[in-house]
Amino acid sequence: MNLTLLCIRHGQTDWNVEGRYCGQTDISINEAGRKAAERLAQELSTEQLDAVYASDLQRAAETARILARPHGLEVQIDARLRELDQGKWEGLLFSEIKDVYSEELANRKLDPLSFRAPDGETVQEMLERVTEAIEEIRRRHQAGGRVLVVAHGFTLALVRVRYMGIELARAWDYVPPNTEVVEIHL
Repeated sequence: MNLTLLCIRHGQTDWNVEGRYCGQTDISINEAGRKAAERLAQELSTEQLDAVYASDLQRAAETARILARPHGLEVQIDARLRELDQGKWEGLLFSEIKDVYSEELANRKLDPLSFRAPDGETVQEMLERVTEAIEEIRRRHQAGGRVLVVAHGFTLALVRVRYMGIELARAWDYVPPNTEVVEIHL
């Protein structure tokens, strides 16, 4: 049987609007994010869902609870679905990162997959933990079905490239907007 993942990026946050690097900073969705999640919950209310998984960060978990409610499903939390740890860059605007971390930013351009923001993680490290989480979901649902995975922009970009056979270096091209649904068939 086939397993279909309905991958959804969390609702909008104030930091998304401001253009701040969120990373693993635990911030909530804003009112627009809540309303968008509620609209999406209504759209998905007729879908047959077997489970809902989410990152433990509140912006994803809160969005997932809104989406799970019409189905009577409990959200299963998995910290491995977190966003890329941006370390000291979290909370900063890109312009601030350019001013303070210009050398590190140049290094990221040279080797984006193994680059680590100060006190952060590499894309390769993130890919390993996200893949572990998705493979565990796959094992739990060996009989197939439809599962929601509510996470973060770069998390879902990595899921897309990993399971759709796209080159890892192109992951940044696949970051979905807030509350967009992307179907992936495993």
